[in-house]
Amino acid sequence: MKYKTFILFGAPGSGKGTQGKTLGSIPRFFHCPCGDVFRSIDTRTEVGKAFLEYSSKGQLVPDEITVELWKEAIDAAVDAHKFKPDIDTLVLDGIPRNVNQAKIMEQMIDVEKVFHLACPNRETLFVRLKKRALKDNRLDDANEQVIQKRLDIYEKESRPVLTYYPKNCITVVDAMQPPAKVLFDILASVNGVDGHRNESV
Repeated sequence: MKYKTFILFGAPGSGKGTQGKTLGSIPRFFHCPCGDVFRSIDTRTEVGKAFLEYSSKGQLVPDEITVELWKEAIDAAVDAHKFKPDIDTLVLDGIPRNVNQAKIMEQMIDVEKVFHLACPNRETLFVRLKKRALKDNRLDDANEQVIQKRLDIYEKESRPVLTYYPKNCITVVDAMQPPAKVLFDILASVNGVDGHRNESV
């Protein structure tokens, strides 16, 4: 069966993780952050070994391996009865990261909504990312060049995902708002009472 899915999409610093975590605490939503998947990899499995082989050399992990790791995490959540796909909606953030991943995942998920957390002010994203990195004591991630590179990669590789999904399933949410208002807008859209425009890329 395909999993009913909502995707939280946006640039680094747009608040995807914050909103995903909050939605995941609400009954009937299951949040699967991509970062958690990679932090809990079982390197004894074939796909885990393959991931380690690429990542340990500093090489880009192929999309097929990335998606397979994600699928294993979802399957494990189903087996553990944490994610009940017959009644729960899957909430994703951080994946799909590019159009190829979106294509591979199509056979596994039924994307009902894509929430584009829009933050057109690059400087705001920059400040948010630097502040978060310093708070978490990740000094390397607070480096200005590292942040600029992350934002550049998003524009080049990730943003085109918005053109892959039908416009009528994409809802633009102003990520410049306070987190509580962003959540309110997302839930309003889920309940069919939003007044947000569809995405125009």
